[in-house]
Amino acid sequence: MVLKSYIIPHIAEKRLSQKRLDASRVKFETHRKKSGAEHVVEFFHDPTDPYSQLLSKVLPEFQKLYDVKLVTHIVSPPDDQAAPQRAKLAAYAKLDAMRLASKAKIDFKLEATFSTANTVHGDERRKALGHYNGAMLYYGAEWYWGLDRLHYLESRLTTLGLRCTNTKQNYIYEPAISPIGSGKVKAQINWYLSFRSPYTAIVTPKVKALANAYGADLVLRPVLPMVMRGLAVPTLKKNYIPFDAAREARRMNVPFGKICDPIGRPVEMAYSLMAWAQEHGKAYDYAQSWLSAVWSEGVNAGTHAGLRIIIERAGLDWADAKRILGNDDWRESVADNQSEMMSYGIWGVPSFRVGDTITWGQDRLWVIEDTLRKLRQ
Repeated sequence: MVLKSYIIPHIAEKRLSQKRLDASRVKFETHRKKSGAEHVVEFFHDPTDPYSQLLSKVLPEFQKLYDVKLVTHIVSPPDDQAAPQRAKLAAYAKLDAMRLASKAKIDFKLEATFSTANTVHGDERRKALGHYNGAMLYYGAEWYWGLDRLHYLESRLTTLGLRCTNTKQNYIYEPAISPIGSGKVKAQINWYLSFRSPYTAIVTPKVKALANAYGADLVLRPVLPMVMRGLAVPTLKKNYIPFDAAREARRMNVPFGKICDPIGRPVEMAYSLMAWAQEHGKAYDYAQSWLSAVWSEGVNAGTHAGLRIIIERAGLDWADAKRILGNDDWRESVADNQSEMMSYGIWGVPSFRVGDTITWGQDRLWVIEDTLRKLRQ
Protein backbone atom coordinates (compact mmCIF):
# COMPACT_ATOMS: atom_id res chain seq x y z
CA MET A 1 0.00 0.00 0.00
CA VAL A 2 2.86 2.38 0.85
CA LEU A 3 4.56 1.59 -2.46
CA LYS A 4 1.29 2.17 -4.33
CA SER A 5 0.78 5.56 -2.67
CA TYR A 6 4.30 6.51 -3.75
CA ILE A 7 4.07 5.34 -7.37
CA ILE A 8 0.58 6.55 -8.31
CA PRO A 9 1.24 10.29 -7.68
CA HIS A 10 4.20 10.14 -10.09
CA ILE A 11 2.05 8.39 -12.72
CA ALA A 12 -0.69 10.99 -12.29
CA GLU A 13 1.80 13.85 -12.56
CA LYS A 14 3.11 12.48 -15.85
CA ARG A 15 -0.35 11.79 -17.31
CA LEU A 16 -1.63 15.28 -16.49
CA SER A 17 1.46 17.22 -17.54
CA GLN A 18 1.68 19.80 -20.30
CA LYS A 19 4.55 17.81 -21.79
CA ARG A 20 2.36 14.74 -22.27
CA LEU A 21 -0.47 16.88 -23.66
CA ASP A 22 1.86 18.49 -26.20
CA ALA A 23 3.21 15.08 -27.26
CA SER A 24 -0.33 13.76 -27.70
CA ARG A 25 -1.24 16.71 -29.91
CA VAL A 26 1.84 16.27 -32.09
CA LYS A 27 1.05 12.58 -32.48
CA PHE A 28 -2.54 13.32 -33.49
CA GLU A 29 -1.59 15.97 -36.06
CA THR A 30 1.11 13.76 -37.54
CA HIS A 31 -1.37 10.93 -38.02
CA ARG A 32 -4.03 13.30 -39.37
CA LYS A 33 -1.65 14.70 -42.01
CA LYS A 34 -0.53 11.23 -43.11
CA SER A 35 -4.13 10.10 -43.52
CA GLY A 36 -5.12 13.27 -45.39
CA ALA A 37 -7.97 13.95 -42.98
CA GLU A 38 -9.49 17.39 -42.47
CA HIS A 39 -9.46 19.31 -39.22
CA VAL A 40 -12.79 18.09 -37.81
CA VAL A 41 -14.40 19.50 -34.66
CA GLU A 42 -17.34 17.48 -33.39
CA PHE A 43 -20.15 19.12 -31.43
CA PHE A 44 -22.32 16.95 -29.19
CA HIS A 45 -25.53 18.91 -28.86
CA ASP A 46 -28.21 18.10 -26.31
CA PRO A 47 -31.09 20.40 -27.31
CA THR A 48 -32.63 20.15 -23.82
CA ASP A 49 -29.47 21.43 -22.17
CA PRO A 50 -29.08 25.20 -21.59
CA TYR A 51 -25.29 24.95 -21.93
CA SER A 52 -25.68 23.23 -25.30
CA GLN A 53 -28.09 25.91 -26.44
CA LEU A 54 -25.69 28.66 -25.39
CA LEU A 55 -22.71 27.04 -27.09
CA SER A 56 -24.68 26.49 -30.30
CA LYS A 57 -25.42 30.22 -30.31
CA VAL A 58 -21.74 31.10 -30.84
CA LEU A 59 -20.74 28.25 -33.15
CA PRO A 60 -21.64 30.16 -36.38
CA GLU A 61 -19.08 32.79 -35.31
CA PHE A 62 -16.63 30.02 -34.45
CA GLN A 63 -16.98 28.56 -37.96
CA LYS A 64 -16.23 31.94 -39.53
CA LEU A 65 -13.11 32.37 -37.41
CA TYR A 66 -11.52 28.95 -37.88
CA ASP A 67 -10.77 26.83 -40.92
CA VAL A 68 -12.27 23.60 -39.58
CA LYS A 69 -15.12 21.29 -40.45
CA LEU A 70 -17.78 21.33 -37.74
CA VAL A 71 -19.87 18.17 -37.39
CA THR A 72 -22.90 18.22 -35.09
CA HIS A 73 -24.25 15.14 -33.31
CA ILE A 74 -27.57 15.30 -31.51
CA VAL A 75 -27.29 13.50 -28.17
CA SER A 76 -29.49 12.66 -25.22
CA PRO A 77 -28.97 14.02 -21.69
CA PRO A 78 -26.45 12.24 -19.44
CA ASP A 79 -27.71 9.20 -17.57
CA ASP A 80 -28.68 9.25 -13.90
CA GLN A 81 -25.21 8.34 -12.67
CA ALA A 82 -23.68 11.35 -14.37
CA ALA A 83 -26.59 13.60 -13.33
CA PRO A 84 -27.65 12.31 -9.88
CA GLN A 85 -29.71 15.41 -9.00
CA ARG A 86 -31.49 15.85 -12.31
CA ALA A 87 -34.23 18.23 -11.16
CA LYS A 88 -31.74 20.46 -9.35
CA LEU A 89 -29.40 20.32 -12.34
CA ALA A 90 -32.13 21.43 -14.72
CA ALA A 91 -33.07 24.40 -12.56
CA TYR A 92 -29.49 25.46 -11.85
CA ALA A 93 -28.35 25.05 -15.47
CA LYS A 94 -30.99 27.54 -16.61
CA LEU A 95 -29.86 30.13 -14.06
CA ASP A 96 -26.17 29.53 -14.69
CA ALA A 97 -26.41 29.59 -18.48
CA MET A 98 -28.24 32.91 -18.39
CA ARG A 99 -25.61 34.34 -16.02
CA LEU A 100 -22.87 33.13 -18.34
CA ALA A 101 -24.56 34.56 -21.42
CA SER A 102 -24.87 37.93 -19.71
CA LYS A 103 -21.21 37.84 -18.63
CA ALA A 104 -20.11 36.99 -22.16
CA LYS A 105 -22.43 39.67 -23.60
CA ILE A 106 -24.30 37.14 -25.74
CA ASP A 107 -27.89 37.80 -26.75
CA PHE A 108 -29.41 34.54 -25.60
CA LYS A 109 -32.83 33.15 -24.83
CA LEU A 110 -33.52 29.62 -23.62
CA GLU A 111 -35.55 27.44 -25.94
CA ALA A 112 -38.50 25.78 -24.24
CA THR A 113 -39.36 23.36 -27.03
CA PHE A 114 -36.98 20.87 -28.58
CA SER A 115 -36.71 18.76 -31.69
CA THR A 116 -37.22 15.01 -31.36
CA ALA A 117 -34.23 14.02 -33.47
CA ASN A 118 -32.93 10.47 -33.12
CA THR A 119 -29.95 10.46 -30.74
CA VAL A 120 -28.76 6.87 -31.21
CA HIS A 121 -25.87 7.71 -33.54
CA GLY A 122 -24.79 10.73 -31.51
CA ASP A 123 -24.93 8.83 -28.23
CA GLU A 124 -22.90 5.97 -29.67
CA ARG A 125 -20.29 8.33 -31.09
CA ARG A 126 -19.99 10.26 -27.82
CA LYS A 127 -19.57 7.07 -25.80
CA ALA A 128 -17.02 5.66 -28.25
CA LEU A 129 -14.92 8.82 -27.90
CA GLY A 130 -15.19 8.72 -24.12
CA HIS A 131 -17.73 11.20 -22.79
CA TYR A 132 -21.17 11.37 -21.21
CA ASN A 133 -22.34 14.98 -21.39
CA GLY A 134 -23.91 17.41 -23.83
CA ALA A 135 -22.47 20.81 -24.82
CA MET A 136 -19.18 19.07 -25.64
CA LEU A 137 -16.72 19.86 -28.40
CA TYR A 138 -14.17 17.23 -29.42
CA TYR A 139 -10.99 17.67 -31.41
CA GLY A 140 -7.93 15.46 -31.53
CA ALA A 141 -8.53 13.33 -28.41
CA GLU A 142 -9.49 16.32 -26.23
CA TRP A 143 -12.84 17.49 -24.88
CA TYR A 144 -14.03 21.07 -24.40
CA TRP A 145 -17.18 21.64 -22.35
CA GLY A 146 -19.45 24.52 -23.21
CA LEU A 147 -18.66 28.18 -23.65
CA ASP A 148 -16.29 28.13 -20.66
CA ARG A 149 -13.76 25.81 -22.33
CA LEU A 150 -14.15 27.05 -25.91
CA HIS A 151 -11.13 29.34 -25.55
CA TYR A 152 -8.89 26.31 -25.01
CA LEU A 153 -9.96 24.93 -28.38
CA GLU A 154 -9.55 28.36 -29.99
CA SER A 155 -6.02 28.60 -28.62
CA ARG A 156 -5.15 25.17 -29.98
CA LEU A 157 -6.57 25.90 -33.43
CA THR A 158 -4.83 29.28 -33.55
CA THR A 159 -1.51 27.59 -32.76
CA LEU A 160 -2.16 25.28 -35.71
CA GLY A 161 -2.60 28.32 -37.97
CA LEU A 162 -6.30 27.70 -38.51
CA ARG A 163 -7.59 31.13 -37.54
CA CYS A 164 -8.99 32.76 -40.67
CA THR A 165 -8.44 36.37 -39.67
CA ASN A 166 -5.24 38.36 -39.15
CA THR A 167 -6.85 40.67 -36.63
CA LYS A 168 -5.75 40.78 -33.00
CA GLN A 169 -6.48 37.49 -31.32
CA ASN A 170 -9.64 37.72 -29.29
CA TYR A 171 -11.42 34.59 -28.21
CA ILE A 172 -15.19 34.37 -28.39
CA TYR A 173 -15.23 34.17 -24.60
CA GLU A 174 -12.41 33.71 -22.10
CA PRO A 175 -13.40 33.61 -18.42
CA ALA A 176 -11.76 36.13 -16.15
CA ILE A 177 -9.66 34.87 -13.26
CA SER A 178 -10.85 36.47 -10.03
CA PRO A 179 -10.01 38.68 -8.35
CA ILE A 180 -9.64 41.36 -10.98
CA GLY A 181 -10.70 44.24 -8.74
CA SER A 182 -10.80 45.28 -5.09
CA GLY A 183 -12.87 47.20 -2.61
CA LYS A 184 -14.20 47.22 0.91
CA VAL A 185 -17.35 45.30 1.78
CA LYS A 186 -19.18 43.95 4.78
CA ALA A 187 -19.86 40.46 3.51
CA GLN A 188 -19.25 36.82 4.24
CA ILE A 189 -18.10 34.40 1.56
CA ASN A 190 -19.42 30.97 2.44
CA TRP A 191 -17.23 28.39 0.76
CA TYR A 192 -18.62 24.86 0.43
CA LEU A 193 -15.67 22.59 -0.23
CA SER A 194 -14.62 18.96 -0.29
CA PHE A 195 -11.10 17.78 0.38
CA ARG A 196 -11.47 15.17 -2.35
CA SER A 197 -12.38 17.70 -5.05
CA PRO A 198 -9.63 18.62 -7.54
CA TYR A 199 -11.56 21.74 -8.49
CA THR A 200 -11.63 22.78 -4.83
CA ALA A 201 -7.86 22.29 -4.67
CA ILE A 202 -7.08 24.51 -7.63
CA VAL A 203 -9.40 27.35 -6.60
CA THR A 204 -8.19 27.53 -2.99
CA PRO A 205 -5.60 30.34 -3.45
CA LYS A 206 -8.05 32.35 -5.57
CA VAL A 207 -10.84 32.22 -2.98
CA LYS A 208 -8.54 33.62 -0.32
CA ALA A 209 -7.22 36.28 -2.70
CA LEU A 210 -10.78 37.33 -3.52
CA ALA A 211 -11.76 37.59 0.14
CA ASN A 212 -8.64 39.63 0.87
CA ALA A 213 -9.19 41.92 -2.12
CA TYR A 214 -12.63 42.96 -0.87
CA GLY A 215 -12.09 42.61 2.88
CA ALA A 216 -14.75 39.92 3.10
CA ASP A 217 -14.91 37.23 5.77
CA LEU A 218 -14.15 33.77 4.38
CA VAL A 219 -16.02 30.91 6.08
CA LEU A 220 -15.09 27.35 5.17
CA ARG A 221 -17.99 24.89 5.12
CA PRO A 222 -16.69 21.37 4.38
CA VAL A 223 -19.04 18.75 2.92
CA LEU A 224 -18.54 15.08 2.19
CA PRO A 225 -17.29 14.12 -1.28
CA MET A 226 -20.06 12.90 -3.58
CA VAL A 227 -18.93 9.27 -3.53
CA MET A 228 -18.89 9.35 0.28
CA ARG A 229 -22.51 10.52 0.15
CA GLY A 230 -23.46 7.47 -1.90
CA LEU A 231 -23.57 9.28 -5.24
CA ALA A 232 -22.07 7.24 -8.06
CA VAL A 233 -19.48 8.84 -10.34
CA PRO A 234 -19.25 7.05 -13.72
CA THR A 235 -15.86 6.07 -15.11
CA LEU A 236 -16.07 8.47 -18.06
CA LYS A 237 -16.60 11.35 -15.66
CA LYS A 238 -13.71 10.21 -13.44
CA ASN A 239 -11.45 10.16 -16.50
CA TYR A 240 -12.44 13.61 -17.75
CA ILE A 241 -12.28 15.62 -14.52
CA PRO A 242 -8.53 15.37 -13.74
CA PHE A 243 -7.55 16.47 -17.27
CA ASP A 244 -9.95 19.39 -17.16
CA ALA A 245 -8.76 20.38 -13.68
CA ALA A 246 -5.15 20.20 -14.86
CA ARG A 247 -5.62 22.67 -17.71
CA GLU A 248 -7.63 24.99 -15.46
CA ALA A 249 -4.83 24.84 -12.90
CA ARG A 250 -2.24 25.75 -15.52
CA ARG A 251 -4.34 28.71 -16.65
CA MET A 252 -4.63 29.94 -13.06
CA ASN A 253 -0.93 29.24 -12.39
CA VAL A 254 -1.75 26.85 -9.54
CA PRO A 255 0.31 23.67 -8.96
CA PHE A 256 -1.66 20.47 -9.61
CA GLY A 257 -1.28 16.91 -10.80
CA LYS A 258 0.90 14.91 -8.42
CA ILE A 259 -2.11 13.31 -6.77
CA CYS A 260 -2.53 10.92 -3.85
CA ASP A 261 -6.30 10.23 -3.85
CA PRO A 262 -7.64 10.87 -0.31
CA ILE A 263 -10.96 9.03 -0.67
CA GLY A 264 -12.40 7.60 2.53
CA ARG A 265 -10.45 7.61 5.77
CA PRO A 266 -7.98 10.39 4.85
CA VAL A 267 -10.86 12.81 4.29
CA GLU A 268 -12.47 11.80 7.59
CA MET A 269 -9.18 12.29 9.43
CA ALA A 270 -8.77 15.68 7.76
CA TYR A 271 -12.23 16.83 8.78
CA SER A 272 -11.68 15.71 12.36
CA LEU A 273 -9.12 18.53 12.69
CA MET A 274 -11.06 21.34 11.00
CA ALA A 275 -12.76 22.73 14.12
CA TRP A 276 -9.44 22.59 16.00
CA ALA A 277 -7.70 24.46 13.20
CA GLN A 278 -10.50 27.03 13.25
CA GLU A 279 -10.09 27.54 17.01
CA HIS A 280 -6.46 28.44 16.35
CA GLY A 281 -7.41 30.84 13.56
CA LYS A 282 -5.86 28.52 10.98
CA ALA A 283 -8.82 26.99 9.13
CA TYR A 284 -7.77 28.35 5.74
CA ASP A 285 -4.06 27.67 6.28
CA TYR A 286 -4.84 24.08 7.23
CA ALA A 287 -7.18 23.53 4.27
CA GLN A 288 -4.70 25.09 1.86
CA SER A 289 -1.80 23.04 3.19
CA TRP A 290 -3.84 19.82 3.05
CA LEU A 291 -5.23 20.37 -0.45
CA SER A 292 -1.88 21.42 -1.87
CA ALA A 293 -0.14 18.40 -0.35
CA VAL A 294 -2.66 15.89 -1.67
CA TRP A 295 -3.38 17.35 -5.11
CA SER A 296 -0.02 18.76 -6.18
CA GLU A 297 2.67 17.13 -4.04
CA GLY A 298 1.54 13.50 -3.79
CA VAL A 299 1.52 13.48 0.03
CA ASN A 300 -0.37 10.56 1.55
CA ALA A 301 -2.73 12.30 3.99
CA GLY A 302 -3.85 8.93 5.32
CA THR A 303 -0.58 8.50 7.21
CA HIS A 304 0.75 10.24 10.30
CA ALA A 305 3.89 11.17 8.40
CA GLY A 306 1.86 12.90 5.71
CA LEU A 307 -0.44 14.61 8.18
CA ARG A 308 2.46 15.92 10.20
CA ILE A 309 3.85 17.66 7.12
CA ILE A 310 0.45 19.22 6.45
CA ILE A 311 -0.18 20.28 10.06
CA GLU A 312 3.20 21.82 10.74
CA ARG A 313 3.28 23.67 7.42
CA ALA A 314 -0.04 25.29 8.40
CA GLY A 315 1.58 26.61 11.59
CA LEU A 316 -0.15 24.12 13.88
CA ASP A 317 1.18 21.73 16.50
CA TRP A 318 1.39 18.07 15.50
CA ALA A 319 1.40 16.79 19.11
CA ASP A 320 -1.89 18.62 19.78
CA ALA A 321 -3.36 17.36 16.51
CA LYS A 322 -2.58 13.73 17.32
CA ARG A 323 -4.58 13.94 20.56
CA ILE A 324 -7.84 14.70 18.74
CA LEU A 325 -7.19 13.10 15.36
CA GLY A 326 -9.92 10.71 14.24
CA ASN A 327 -12.78 12.05 16.36
CA ASP A 328 -16.35 12.08 15.02
CA ASP A 329 -17.33 15.51 16.30
CA TRP A 330 -17.15 16.95 12.78
CA ARG A 331 -19.94 14.84 11.29
CA GLU A 332 -22.85 16.99 12.45
CA SER A 333 -21.39 20.26 11.19
CA VAL A 334 -20.46 18.70 7.83
CA ALA A 335 -24.01 17.34 7.49
CA ASP A 336 -25.38 20.80 8.31
CA ASN A 337 -23.13 22.41 5.67
CA GLN A 338 -24.32 19.87 3.13
CA SER A 339 -27.99 20.50 3.94
CA GLU A 340 -27.48 24.26 3.75
CA MET A 341 -25.74 24.01 0.39
CA MET A 342 -28.46 21.80 -1.06
CA SER A 343 -31.19 24.10 0.23
CA TYR A 344 -29.85 26.66 -2.27
CA GLY A 345 -30.19 24.18 -5.14
CA ILE A 346 -26.50 23.20 -5.24
CA TRP A 347 -25.12 19.73 -4.53
CA GLY A 348 -21.52 19.90 -5.73
CA VAL A 349 -18.30 21.68 -4.88
CA PRO A 350 -16.58 24.03 -4.85
CA SER A 351 -19.56 26.30 -4.34
CA PHE A 352 -19.69 29.83 -3.00
CA ARG A 353 -22.41 31.95 -1.43
CA VAL A 354 -22.70 35.61 -0.49
CA GLY A 355 -26.12 36.33 1.00
CA ASP A 356 -28.65 34.62 -1.25
CA THR A 357 -26.33 34.51 -4.26
CA ILE A 358 -24.85 31.07 -4.72
CA THR A 359 -22.78 29.61 -7.52
CA TRP A 360 -20.98 26.37 -8.27
CA GLY A 361 -17.56 25.78 -9.78
CA GLN A 362 -14.01 27.11 -9.69
CA ASP A 363 -14.84 28.85 -12.98
CA ARG A 364 -17.70 30.80 -11.39
CA LEU A 365 -15.78 32.79 -8.82
CA TRP A 366 -16.54 35.84 -10.98
CA VAL A 367 -20.21 35.53 -9.91
CA ILE A 368 -19.13 36.13 -6.33
CA GLU A 369 -16.80 38.97 -7.30
CA ASP A 370 -19.62 40.66 -9.23
CA THR A 371 -21.79 40.36 -6.11
CA LEU A 372 -19.06 41.84 -3.91
CA ARG A 373 -18.66 44.76 -6.30
CA LYS A 374 -22.32 45.62 -5.83
CA LEU A 375 -21.77 45.67 -2.06
CA ARG A 376 -18.75 47.97 -2.17
CA GLN A 377 -19.01 50.88 0.25
